Formats: sequence, structure tokens, C-alpha cells
Amino acid sequence: MILKKQYIALFPALVMVGCTSQQAMQKTNKPVRQGNVQITQNQTIKVKPTPKPVVKPVVKPQTTPKPSYGSFSDWKSDFSTRAMSSGYDAQTIRRLLDSAYLNQQVISLDSGQPEFSKMPWEYVDSAVSDGRVSTGKRKFAEQRSFLSQLESQYGVNAEIIAAIWGMESSYGAVTGNSSIPSSLASLAYDGRRQKFAETQLLSLATLLQRGDVSWSQLDGSWAGGMGQTQFIPDTWLQHGVDGDGNGHRNPWSTSDALASTANYLSNSGWVRGLAPFYEATVPTSFDYSAVGTKQPAARWAAMGVDTIADVYLDANTEMELWLPAGKDGPVLLLSPNFDVIKVYNNSSSYALGVSLLGKALAGQGGLQKSWPRYERPLSTNQVRNLQQRLTNSGYDTKGADGIVGTNTRKAFQRWQADNGQTPDGFITQRSASSLASW
Repeated sequence: MILKKQYIALFPALVMVGCTSQQAMQKTNKPVRQGNVQITQNQTIKVKPTPKPVVKPVVKPQTTPKPSYGSFSDWKSDFSTRAMSSGYDAQTIRRLLDSAYLNQQVISLDSGQPEFSKMPWEYVDSAVSDGRVSTGKRKFAEQRSFLSQLESQYGVNAEIIAAIWGMESSYGAVTGNSSIPSSLASLAYDGRRQKFAETQLLSLATLLQRGDVSWSQLDGSWAGGMGQTQFIPDTWLQHGVDGDGNGHRNPWSTSDALASTANYLSNSGWVRGLAPFYEATVPTSFDYSAVGTKQPAARWAAMGVDTIADVYLDANTEMELWLPAGKDGPVLLLSPNFDVIKVYNNSSSYALGVSLLGKALAGQGGLQKSWPRYERPLSTNQVRNLQQRLTNSGYDTKGADGIVGTNTRKAFQRWQADNGQTPDGFITQRSASSLASW
């Protein structure tokens, strides 16, 4: 890894400060610089003791029972009263609710779960399908000048903006055909995500009142996503920008949507010049218990993690080591920008799909390590059973919802370490078979 080679030698030397570090420091033949600090052989580093944290008593939050409504009309009446008493325009609220109907399909989609969890390569295959890539390259070329301006202004890679555009709406071709007021009102009435849905409705009312969204343009996703990059109303209200200079911020406008996507990612902490991930290799003696942790780049280098391509990284940049398909699949070092992509969809598979589509649109290659496509996923019931058995065995998964999330993977990783498996956290029919019979 060309991770500013001097940092690799520097990191273990810093770790040894306070011990017998003179021998390690002698290996540095010239001063090296880490950030704004120049370190030489004769320099002494003093570390202030970390103050003990003040332990405060844990106060359990009071749970407020969800209101129950006898009918959809009852919820409409109550919401209308609350919205207008909060200062929202009465005419806008009434017109918005008059157009909303109860959509049971939205409620079913919101509470539904797939029968089987997807393997990461299934998501990636869809993200970088031939059609999506070929159409994307043409659209990317058409918007190249504007995307370059956005990259210069916001620091977000042009190909990442275009990739999100492609993932969210097939480059503006599919923006959804569900009534947004009906979708959000149905979610609010159902109650599972009432606060979220009502907040979106109020934000939508604001957008309608100020003319950013027209009354004739209210179709989107079943979950309330709007326009070419599928912003929900409240996020658009906070991060939407006028990309074409016409005085309005319209999510169905290509220029507004792309500019707002760049603005949203920038506001969410995008680091200029940093790729979302770097494919890497690990040594045969690698300690897999470090998988899933975030460490400074220099620390990963000291552990023998090496990027496949020549990469220059700041030694202090926090990176996460991710094995999306376990020890037999690709090894990825995730940068902070990978997490930023997840503000759109809190899924690592989604962020990987966006990242790989962006590379394809920029004419770059994909992953070099092949996927272990022989592995098979667990069904939802099997995941739930796994979670229960792990928890009962002392590896708490923080619930048994049938979804393989971070807590479940970490619990399984601990179980693997204690039961003779490589602790890569990859849950499959094969890796989980010895835990329980299916």
C-alpha cells in the first residue's frame, strides 16, 4: 500500500512511546511529518492522561403511547387541526389531505420482509447491469460539464452524483407513480412511523406553498421519495438547491436534483478527493477479529492490509475493513465517504452498488476479487432462529427480527471466534450450519 510509506513506519513507533521506544525511533533516518507535526529521533511526545468520564445515572425515557384512530378520516381531522394550530396554511393542509387516500399496499410494503436475505453480489449485479451502465455512460456524458461544476463546487465526485441518479430513478426515467400525499398519510395513519410520515407531510405542504413543487406533480415512490434523485420532502426542504437558477428548487428538475444531491452529500461530511472504498488484501496471518472495526489508515497498514492499487492516504484517516462476502470474497477498506453515501439508503450493499456504478460510469474497472457465488443465504425464519440461538448462547443479537444487521453479524463473528471458524461475520447456509440444524 502506498499509504505515504513513512506513515507505516511511524505508526508502531508512536505506539511504543512511553516504553522502550528508542530502538524503533532509530529506524527513522529523517524527520517525518504527520499532519502538522514533524517528528524526529530526538523529539519527545508527551501524552496527557485521559480524564475519567463522569458517570451519570441512566434515565429511562418515558414512552408515549401512539394515538389510535377509529378511521383514516379521524386521523386526517386530527392531523389537520394539529398542523394548522402549528401555523401551517389552512388552505394548503386541507387541499393536501383532500387529495390523500388510504393506500393499504403502502402499509404492506412498509411492514413486509423478503423471504430470503440477498447476497451482496445480487445487489451489485443489479447496480452495474449492462443496461444501467450503458445508459449511464450516455447520461454522464450529456451532463459532464454540469457535473464537473458540481464536483468543483461541492467536492463530491461527479461519477458518484451520476451513480445515485442512476440508482434512484434510472437517470430520471422512473420517478415513481404513487401519490405522495396518500403514501405519507397512509404511513402516518398506520402509526409505525407516524412521526416520520407527518413530518414529511408538513414539509411537503411548505414546498407546495412556496412553489417548489406543483400540485400536478405529486407522484413518487411508495415511501415518499420525490423526483430524479428521490429526496423525501423534509430532506429536500433542508438540502435542496436551485441548480438551474430559475428561482425554484424542484426535485423533478435534472439540474436541481443533481445539484441538491451534491449539496446533501457535502453537508453530510463528504471528504474531497477520497474514494468511497479501496480494494485490498490481507496477510495469511491476519487477525479477522478486526473486521468491521474502524482504524486509522496507518494502523491497517501496520497490520499488513495492502490496497491493490497504489493509494496515498492520510495516516489518520479512519477506515473500516469490510468483507462483504467473508474471507473468500473481496476485501474492502471503506472510507468515511462510504458512510456518507448511506445517508441515501442505510445499506452497505446500496453504498457498494453506488460506488461500483460510479467507477463503471468513469470507465474504471470493478472488483478484482471474485464473489463466492456458491454460498447461499438464510431465509428470514432461519435468521430469526439464528438470532435466538446466538442470544441464548451468550452472543446477544439485540433482538430477533429476521434481518441480518450489524448486531447479528457481530454476534455471529464472536461465536465464530469461539467455535473454530474464521471470524469474518459472513452468515450463510454453510457457515451457520454447525450452530443449528435447519
